[in-house]
Amino acid sequence: MKKTAKVFSVLFFTLVIALGSLSCKKQNAASARDTSLDDLVSRGVFVLGLDDSFPPLGFRNADGEIVGYDIDLAKEVAKRLGVDFKAQPIDWGAKEMELNTGKIDCIWNGFTMTKEREEALAFTKPYLKNAQVLVVRNDSGVTSLKDMAGKKIALQSGSSAQEAVDGNKEFSSSLKEQVLLKDNVTALNDLDIRGVDGVVMDSVVANYSIAATGKPFTVIDEALSYESYGIAFRKGSAALCDKVQSVLEDMQKDGTVTAVSEKWFGRDISVIGQ
Repeated sequence: MKKTAKVFSVLFFTLVIALGSLSCKKQNAASARDTSLDDLVSRGVFVLGLDDSFPPLGFRNADGEIVGYDIDLAKEVAKRLGVDFKAQPIDWGAKEMELNTGKIDCIWNGFTMTKEREEALAFTKPYLKNAQVLVVRNDSGVTSLKDMAGKKIALQSGSSAQEAVDGNKEFSSSLKEQVLLKDNVTALNDLDIRGVDGVVMDSVVANYSIAATGKPFTVIDEALSYESYGIAFRKGSAALCDKVQSVLEDMQKDGTVTAVSEKWFGRDISVIGQ
């Protein structure tokens, strides 16, 4: 009898533990429910984090207003979501922290998709193709990456340009010095006054800046890396991420994306929906 009672007691406590475990799983599942889209709509404002000196994707015009290709797309997305839009300048070197602490809803500013970033963040599908390229003065005599041996380059700290240079050991080891700066505008200004011999930066930004300023710069044909831009959200925000992707695809179909692209680039270079 005692043996039977002992067995019953063991079975009883095993059942209690099992039910408790099941309850915890249900609570965890409930707490893990993705409310990112509902939360955004409730707040009524879509906050985009950006480096506000990154033309033509996001930058300040002569009146101090933040404008650009990404800005125009994001404003239309916010409008179609039924919320207000806010462009929030951030420290690009701390962009992931700004996102994960909830200060911004997304990073949307020529943000390169990498394996490490895709593991840490929730990304839309690519919306633009890009390359990391070397910009030099027309009179520099530099026509290839090898010609930069013993010379000094500038690039934006915490950028994909820095990753591209570090990832090309032959190129990086040949350089005399790498100067890390806050933004590409400062880097190009240093190139203009001959403070550096070259700037590694995004091809989208480089080509636009050269055309807009008319400065005597050229982009070397040989790229350091090829990449795609995506919009990044916090992990666990799939509902919001997927909705933004869906809205962008609708905008591509109705011609809105084409119009915005032609405004800033003179042609449609978007890869949304492809």
